[in-house]
Amino acid sequence: MLQRRVVVVVYSGAQALDITGPIEVFDTVNRLLPKSGARYRIEFVSIDAPLVRTSSGVMIEAAPLEAGRGPIDTLLVPGGWSLGDALKNRALVSWIGQAATRSRRVTSVCGGSFLLAEAGLLDGRRATTHWAYCEEMACRYPDVTVDPEPIFVWDGRFVTSAGVSTGIDMALALVEADHGAALALEAARFLVLFLKRHGGQAQFSAVLDAQLADHAPIRAAQEWILDNLEDPLPVAEIAQRANMSLRNFARVFRREVGTPPGQYVERTRIARARELLETTDLTTSQVARRCGFAAPETFIRSFGRALGLTPNQYRHRFQVVSPSGLVVQPDQADRSSV
Repeated sequence: MLQRRVVVVVYSGAQALDITGPIEVFDTVNRLLPKSGARYRIEFVSIDAPLVRTSSGVMIEAAPLEAGRGPIDTLLVPGGWSLGDALKNRALVSWIGQAATRSRRVTSVCGGSFLLAEAGLLDGRRATTHWAYCEEMACRYPDVTVDPEPIFVWDGRFVTSAGVSTGIDMALALVEADHGAALALEAARFLVLFLKRHGGQAQFSAVLDAQLADHAPIRAAQEWILDNLEDPLPVAEIAQRANMSLRNFARVFRREVGTPPGQYVERTRIARARELLETTDLTTSQVARRCGFAAPETFIRSFGRALGLTPNQYRHRFQVVSPSGLVVQPDQADRSSV
């Protein structure tokens, strides 16, 4: 029977879901594969063997690092709250670097990308990690191009995923590469995942990221923007509605929200466009008009800058379809997918 050897590096204080999320995907695929299919053989190795306690208290039985000798199909490195200690463990970092040379592909979840970078494996490559630590990673490893937006980044044989649950999305992408899209989607359905997300999808919503201003006039301005996206929304008009001077409004808005008001308006338009592309059959021109873009061409350029996809490409990958095959309308869809 053909097998794909998956070696998971675990260490004390690693995050359990970084580990269990991807391996549950692989285990599910094993159960869905025909008898002739190449199954995943999952092994745990650790410098803290034989019993490793994760940050949440889940215990994992693991073999010593030496047991991970020989060819590896997929090397998986998780993150965790004890990542600082793991990065100082030269034996662990050295083993990861050496094991990577024997691996067909090398993957990480969340802060696990720090360990790959510490081993020198990501120099000259594009990578990601949890959004909260992207800036730190970029400062610590200047030879790595850190992209804070995608839920996972595939660069050559190296695949780095963002925060925690995105390891599941990454594992599904690995399955798709190994066995095709149909089996990956079947596994996603079996695991009752709302959507099998493509790596280019943003880690979090621009609207949710910047929705809680403390200053009441700024909160009111944000609400007004959301309710009037079809309109031009010049910053001067928004400032006037907030009863503030343009200069003061721009200064306070940026302080409260973390982005200039004009940029916030565009990000909010893109977020609304994503929702409409995911949940309706509106044409590109109709979506552009509903989101306040002056012309479809302007919308396509802005959307491409934000997500690296055309609106049609995004719709093809992320449109939500009900079991009947009908596109779910906005008031029926889960708005958390925006």
